[in-house]
Amino acid sequence: MCETELCGQELAVGALWHGFADMGVIEKDGAFVVARGEGAYIWDDAGTRYLDATAGLWFTNIGHGRTEVADAVAAQLGKIAHYSNFGDLTAEPTVELAERLAGLAPVPGSKIFFTSGGSDSIDTAAKLARRYWQEVGRPTKTLVVAREKAYHGMHIGGTSLSGIPVNGEGYGKLWDDAANVSWNDAKALLELIEKAGADNVAAFFCEPIIGAGGVYLPPEGYLAEVRDICREHDILFVVDEVVTGFGRIGGAWFASDRFDLQPDLMTTAKGLTSGYLPMGAVFVAPRVAEPFFAGGVWWRHGYTYGGHAASAAAALANLDIIERENLLEESARLERTLHEKLAVLAEHPRVAEVRSGLGAVAAVQLADPAEALGFVKTLRQHGISGRAAGQGALQISPSFVMTDEQVQDLADGFLAALG
Repeated sequence: MCETELCGQELAVGALWHGFADMGVIEKDGAFVVARGEGAYIWDDAGTRYLDATAGLWFTNIGHGRTEVADAVAAQLGKIAHYSNFGDLTAEPTVELAERLAGLAPVPGSKIFFTSGGSDSIDTAAKLARRYWQEVGRPTKTLVVAREKAYHGMHIGGTSLSGIPVNGEGYGKLWDDAANVSWNDAKALLELIEKAGADNVAAFFCEPIIGAGGVYLPPEGYLAEVRDICREHDILFVVDEVVTGFGRIGGAWFASDRFDLQPDLMTTAKGLTSGYLPMGAVFVAPRVAEPFFAGGVWWRHGYTYGGHAASAAAALANLDIIERENLLEESARLERTLHEKLAVLAEHPRVAEVRSGLGAVAAVQLADPAEALGFVKTLRQHGISGRAAGQGALQISPSFVMTDEQVQDLADGFLAALG
């Protein structure tokens, strides 16, 4: 039950400005206040339980309420919460985490640059890609390219790269050297390179599975083809694994492992700490890191909370749980179970299609996209906490601890909400 006098709607209105929200509607209707979580469930401030279909915002890979992570964070806070990661400064858990991530990196010998989250990681990669070409004497290579439908965070670089037009509305032109190509046609990338000139293209950003844009799986062979196009034209291949990283791809740490993508840069966040504390990391392949480690070069970039010591402690505990409980294999199980259990929803007249079968993700695409936001509230009436993504899609990205029985409950809840 709510433990304050400001329960439900009254707790959420007033000073708080929500992200990605019509605040007029929230002022009128109130907010959905999440009070606690355990495993694959969350509870609101009135004590009602919901099956968490989205693992927060794609990130609670190990499930809610893992006190082992809280204990690790508390222990680090009792020593030192954070100091700085600038210059020669660092903290023990930050160094330990960097070494551990380097051991998991798809490209051996990678360096790890810590950020505060996914948007930071994207802008870091965009800046580093352009600076790399400066350092190797090819300063004309400045254009960065991404796919239509892709979401690459909400900083200036990520907003400019985004293939979701509404996310860039109302700001004017933020960054000239950014372009989009078709999300499902590798030849479109090749055509853009030929038109712009390879000597002018710095990097291609690619989500292995398009996430917030609607959960679109890559066409067969697409990822290998764009990887090869980048290699052939000497363009940095940046794999955005903010969503797919740390197991969500199913059966592997990263999509870059599963599909042998060999990224020059790989952006991560979310599953790094399972959302227990904010943190992101950019994996930098040796080729890109080398000019900056040779000596005499300052890269004047970083974040106050990059490499945060308590966040690093949370990440280490999170990785321990993933390994000890074989959650990569559990994610692969969910890949199969979601594909099987959600298939029946595609037969409903209000559903255009169900996208699933790769990783612990799925989308239920409504035939009428305008129904999506309202449908999220209908789902709550049937014990499911969900989220709209893209144009009329309902995102499904559960914690890896969700059982097959709970997946069945999820499918049943969706079916009941569809009516």
